Amino acid sequence: MANTAHLFRRQSSRDLIQQATVRSLDELELRELRSRLVRAENGSQNVVYGATNQAFISDDDPPMARILDIGPSGTGPPGKEAHKLAMQASIVSQQQQQESAIAERPEDERESWDSKWTFLLATIGYAVGLGNVWRFPYLAQKNGGGAFLVPYFVMLLLQGLPIFYLELAIGQRLRKGAIGVWHEVSAYLGGIGISSAFVSYIVALYYNTIIAWCLIYLLHSFETPLPWAECPKRLFKNFTYDIEPECVVSSPTKYYWYRETLQVSPSVNEPEQINYTVALALITAWSLVYLCMVQGITESSKIVYITAIFPYVVLIIFFFRGITLKGASDGIAHLFTPRWESILEPVVWLEAGTQIFFSLGLAFGGLIAFSSYNPANNNCYRDALVVSVTNCSTSMFAGVVVFSVIGFKATSIYDSCVEERSEMIRQNKSHDLLPVCDLQKELENSASGTGLAFIIFTEAINQFPAAQLWAVLFFLMLFTLGIDSQFGTLEGVSTSLMDMKLFPNVPKEMITGALCMSCCVLSLCFANGAGSYIFQLMDSFAGSYTLLIIAFFECIGVSYIYGLKRFADDIELMTGSRPSLYWMLCWKYISPIAMITILVASFLELASEGSSYPGWNALTGTTDQLEWPHWCIVVAIMLILVSILWIPGVAILRLCGINVIEDSEPAWFPSAELRDVHGIVPHEPTDIEISLFCIRADGSEGLCCPIYGPREQPLDEEE
Repeated sequence: MANTAHLFRRQSSRDLIQQATVRSLDELELRELRSRLVRAENGSQNVVYGATNQAFISDDDPPMARILDIGPSGTGPPGKEAHKLAMQASIVSQQQQQESAIAERPEDERESWDSKWTFLLATIGYAVGLGNVWRFPYLAQKNGGGAFLVPYFVMLLLQGLPIFYLELAIGQRLRKGAIGVWHEVSAYLGGIGISSAFVSYIVALYYNTIIAWCLIYLLHSFETPLPWAECPKRLFKNFTYDIEPECVVSSPTKYYWYRETLQVSPSVNEPEQINYTVALALITAWSLVYLCMVQGITESSKIVYITAIFPYVVLIIFFFRGITLKGASDGIAHLFTPRWESILEPVVWLEAGTQIFFSLGLAFGGLIAFSSYNPANNNCYRDALVVSVTNCSTSMFAGVVVFSVIGFKATSIYDSCVEERSEMIRQNKSHDLLPVCDLQKELENSASGTGLAFIIFTEAINQFPAAQLWAVLFFLMLFTLGIDSQFGTLEGVSTSLMDMKLFPNVPKEMITGALCMSCCVLSLCFANGAGSYIFQLMDSFAGSYTLLIIAFFECIGVSYIYGLKRFADDIELMTGSRPSLYWMLCWKYISPIAMITILVASFLELASEGSSYPGWNALTGTTDQLEWPHWCIVVAIMLILVSILWIPGVAILRLCGINVIEDSEPAWFPSAELRDVHGIVPHEPTDIEISLFCIRADGSEGLCCPIYGPREQPLDEEE
């Protein structure tokens, strides 16, 4: 009996040890699974934030090394218990089995962000651009002041945020650039990605011209006095000097912008001479863009931190300087005083929707490329909210800064007018000769785009003490805002080219260099007297209508072809929570309707009012609205068609058996691991989902959507 009891105790001990070992293995497996999804351990030099490829299960994984107690030499310390050695051997054996299973998949060597902060700052820098500083303030004061915020935020909720969320989610799920993503959604939709790449390339051409202009002004900001502070003197034929007449009839800032910087011609039909200053600035700007991009996103964290944070530092400095200026309160009040009757005008809603759409950088492919470098379990929903709110908050904050300075400028002009009027009254001048002083009129004398940055704001800076310092800060801020957005725009192009494998043996550095070189050569068309007019032509047509059309087809592709339920399931896998009914309604109905409405309204406005451009009149020192010549209209139509025709073109060619985009294996996505980590169970469609989205009991969808069953079950078996 004693021996039997002894044997029973030994057997019980072995059972307890075995049970404890199993529990330890389960805990270690879960902990290891989580570490594979996001390997962001502090102090580890081999950490890759966005690793979702074979590096999930790697021999040199720091968490796994700690679990196995493996030191640098690959051997553990002596004196371990037998059951722990058995447990280690079991884990290693299981790891090897998983490695051999995954080794059959194609190798994924995709770059990854080195940290979450790098991704957020890069995305914020891409979304927050020059339009936040020089377009939003102008639109706000023009379209009802504070009342403009109502349509602005309504369009943000109905159009901007849903599409921003959609692009981040689809890029993170399919882990490819724009071309690869939409080709994987459907082989007939690959043209959406090509269209995005073409639009990004065209926009990058003229967008970098703004950066070149900023470099010119930045260089001359170190001069004393500032070259745009006073009119230059001109040598006449009789060898006498006098103030330049063209500057007298305009202003020093206008003269320096139009005559000295742009060397502008009277119209787009008269390019006149080559502008060597702008040409050199363009070459410098494209060289800087290449040097920043060639390192790749894994090495560009320092650049991103500088270009994304520096504009906010300068805006804060200008804010505290601006609110202390005389007349700042008048400028801010003029910006935000609501004129409620304006929100009843359709054009106000049109401009609010257009501003939201373009300020977030939607449909360029850059957001899809950026999110494809994220880990599979990144919370893209939270990222969409953070970046979108940051973008809109920056616009309003920049509006306060800009109009505090404009208020100071308007007050200075008004005070000078009042003094001149008082002096003329003392001299008993005729009342017909007295100047009319109107502060409200001066406040309304603002502009958008280049007119605000290079004319109005520089005129205000001239009146600051230490004007050179403020000029350097201002144009350095514009430079960093522009180059940050340029990164995202070109990243969408280069990532798409890499995913298409058009040049499989060419490294990404050389592809990026070829892109920048071709853009640099083509952008030299802006380095002549008509260059600024060509810039306005491309800005008005190439980057407006095309993006609305692309974003419309993105919503259609996800909601009606990929499948809304399938997309919601993917988001639940990645974030652990399912998108609400609101987002699904926006993706399937509200956002496409909003974009179609804006597009139709834009075409109707263009047809009724026509399109013109401001041509410089040297005799009067002002700009005159000129009609575009016929060849410019043809160029504008070609700019739109060369991008949009890829969408139907790729689908038609595919139907004819011609594959423009080669089929490729889907990128590896850890569905099973994510499902285990988040504890996700299959989602049963609710009654309201079935009613609104025609989701059937078997998971397929209707309402203009192909019958899409579960991915692992073919359709003929369902029938």
